[in-house]
Amino acid sequence: MKVSVVIVNYNTFQLTCNCIASVMEYTKLVDYEIILVDNASTECNPKLFKEKFPQVVLVESKINGGFAKGNNWGIEQSSGEYILLLNSDTYLKEDSISIAANTLENNNQIGVVGARMVYPDGGLQYSARKFRTIQWELLDVFRFILLALPYKKRAVLMLGKYFKADFNTFSDWVNGAFFMFPKQLLNRLPDNKLNERFFMYGEDQLWCYQFNQLGFKAYFLADTTIIHIANASTNPNKILQLILTIIKNELEIMKIRKGKGLYYYCFCSVYLAKEYSRYAIKYLLFKFSGKLLR
Repeated sequence: MKVSVVIVNYNTFQLTCNCIASVMEYTKLVDYEIILVDNASTECNPKLFKEKFPQVVLVESKINGGFAKGNNWGIEQSSGEYILLLNSDTYLKEDSISIAANTLENNNQIGVVGARMVYPDGGLQYSARKFRTIQWELLDVFRFILLALPYKKRAVLMLGKYFKADFNTFSDWVNGAFFMFPKQLLNRLPDNKLNERFFMYGEDQLWCYQFNQLGFKAYFLADTTIIHIANASTNPNKILQLILTIIKNELEIMKIRKGKGLYYYCFCSVYLAKEYSRYAIKYLLFKFSGKLLR
């Protein structure tokens, strides 16, 4: 069993070095290779990675192809049975790669494995998610209804911010910052590669949906935790724009899942009213305080 760890770098040299070093330090119980894709960084010469880590396979792109395309370039160079897409702004604190690989090896119903993620300060990230539906959006707005349910039922029903990441569970999709799947599944996707529709944000959800359509589930591992710095490659002034990009991509995914019919338009009315209200609040708080809520 071998895992091909694909890391895409764009102007995050030191973070990427920290990520690579952590993989090498903690990955002990599974064979692995590291494939680093540099997405036309201008920060420094990407050959510096080879000087620091000679064993890494370096793919140098002349253009910034985005997250999905960059990962596909890396996968083309892979030789492992399993692919792990690992964000450059993550680092390991234990042998998470072996734990995830063994989970896949022992359950052929699972198509994707994700891991529990926290910020460097220990704050929990919501890395196990449900596909959005009108019901989910309404329950999120009228969340007092959920208080009538026991915690575990509420968590399984909603996941995301309603889930403390305190038990292993199947989910609709998992965060792409740590995203492991069997390489052979690519043979069943269009063009035999991950969908490149999105330049960044939303691709992990789309990939999980495509795997789900093939009959494979996403699985969230609370048994292992990685550190995900998150937004390390962007400055605060850009984050609000990213929120708008995420909203746009969510609507595109809904169109793929449900088509552009009555359900789609009903969903849009609920989802956009909720998200633009939250966006306005975040925008005003940022303008007056200089702080952006996670």
